[in-house]
Amino acid sequence: MNLFRKKSIQTLIQESGQKDVTLKKELGAFDLSMLGIGAIIGTGIFVLTGVAAAEHAGPALILSFILSGLACVFAALCYAEFASTVPVSGSAYTYSYATFGELIAWILGWDLILEYGLASSAVASGWSGYFQGLLAGFGIHFPKALTSAYDPANGTFIDVPAIIIVFVITLLLTQGVKKSARFNTIMVIIKLAVVLLFIGVGAWYVKPGNWTPFMPFGFSGVTTGAATVFFAYIGFDAVSTAAEEVKNPQKNMPIGIIASLLVCTVLYIIVSAILTGIVPYQLLDVKNPVAFALNYIHQDWVAGFISLGAIAGITTVLLVMLYGQSRLFYAISRDGLLPKVFSKVDKKKQTPTVNSWITCLLVSFFAGLVPLGRLAELVNIGTLFAFMTVSIGILYLRKNKQAPKTGFRVPFVPYIPILAFIFCGYLAIQLPAVSWISFGIWLVIGLFVYFGYGRKHSTLDITNNQMRKVS
Repeated sequence: MNLFRKKSIQTLIQESGQKDVTLKKELGAFDLSMLGIGAIIGTGIFVLTGVAAAEHAGPALILSFILSGLACVFAALCYAEFASTVPVSGSAYTYSYATFGELIAWILGWDLILEYGLASSAVASGWSGYFQGLLAGFGIHFPKALTSAYDPANGTFIDVPAIIIVFVITLLLTQGVKKSARFNTIMVIIKLAVVLLFIGVGAWYVKPGNWTPFMPFGFSGVTTGAATVFFAYIGFDAVSTAAEEVKNPQKNMPIGIIASLLVCTVLYIIVSAILTGIVPYQLLDVKNPVAFALNYIHQDWVAGFISLGAIAGITTVLLVMLYGQSRLFYAISRDGLLPKVFSKVDKKKQTPTVNSWITCLLVSFFAGLVPLGRLAELVNIGTLFAFMTVSIGILYLRKNKQAPKTGFRVPFVPYIPILAFIFCGYLAIQLPAVSWISFGIWLVIGLFVYFGYGRKHSTLDITNNQMRKVS
C-alpha cells in the first residue's frame, strides 16, 4: 500500500518554502495570462488549421475547435481549483500526489515529461521550418544536411536551427522568471497583433459559398478534426507549473489559466471561420495555411507579417513548454523520484539552472534528430491523459474534504469534472492505435524507472521510515 502514500496539501506547501530550494515569487495575473496565450497560440493556429480543414473537417473546423475548446474549458476549471488549492510547482503531477498517491503521481509526472518534452521538440522543429522560410526570402540557405531531422534518403542529418533556438530560449530561462515573462509578453503582443491583422484583412474576402458543404466529412470528420487540433490548445496547463513563482496564487492562478484559454478559443474560432471562408478547404493542406490564404487573395504584404508573427508565436510556445518541463523536473526531483540535481536552484537567479540545461540537451537531441511527425504523435494522448486524471482528482478532493473553502472552486461539481473526463476521453478514443501502443510502451519504461530508482529515493518514504524508527 505504500505505493499509494500521499502528501497532504499542507506538506506540499511547506516543502515549497524550504530555503535551499525556493523559487522567487514574481508573477502576477497578467504575466500568467500572457504565459498561457504564449503557450496556446502558435503551432495550432499557424500550422494545424489547414491540415485539419483539408483532411478531416472542412469548414466545420469551427465545430472542431469548439469541441476541443469545451473539453479544455472543463479541464481548465479543474486545473484552476487545484492551482489555487495547491500553489506548488509540478502541475498535475503534484495534484495527483495529494489525491491519488505516489505511484499515480509518478505515472502522471512521467506522462507530462513526454508531453512537455516532445511538444518542445516538435515546436522547435516547426520553428526551424518557418525560420528557414524567412531566411530563404532573403536568399539565405542552410546546407541541406543541416536543415531537418535524420533522413539520409532526403539528404538531411540534423536540424541545426531547431537546436540553436532551444539553446537560445534556455539561456533566457536561466536569467530568471521575470525576464522570461517580459520577453514572452512582447512576443505575445506581436503575435496577437498579427492574428488581429489577419482577421481585419481576411474578413473582407470571405465568400460564404466556400462554407458549402459545411460538413463534407460528416460528424466523424469533426471529431477527428477536434482530436487533431487539440494540439492547438496544449499549453494552458503549463501555466499551472508556475504556481510557486506567483504572487497571490489563490487569486492569480485561476485568472491566468481561464483568461488565456478563453481568449485563445475565441481567436481560434474566428480565424478558422475566415480561413475556410477565403480558401476552399480542399486547398488548405499546406504547412502555412494562414500565410497561404493571404497569398491566395493577393495580400502578399500581409502574408509576410503573418510569417513573422508565426515565428514569434512559435517562439513563445517553445519558451513556455521548456519552462514547464524544467519546473516539472524540479518538482519530481524535490520529492526524490528523480536525482537531486534537477531540484538544485541557483542562489543568485533563483532558477533551476542545471535542470534547465539538462532539459535543453534532451529537447535538442529529439528536435535535431527525430522527424516532426513522430514527435507530435504522442503529445495529444499524453495531454488528454493528464486532463482526465486532474478532472477525476477534483472529485477525490471534494469527497475527502481536503480542499480549503478559500480560493477558486469548480462550479457544478460533480458535473463539470465528469464532463471534462468524458470530453477528453472521447477525443482520446479518436486517436490512432499506434499512439496508444507507443504511449503504453512509454508508461512501462516509466514504471521501470520508478521501481529502479524513484521508490528507493522517495523523500516521503524516507521521512515515513524515520518516523517509524523514532516511534
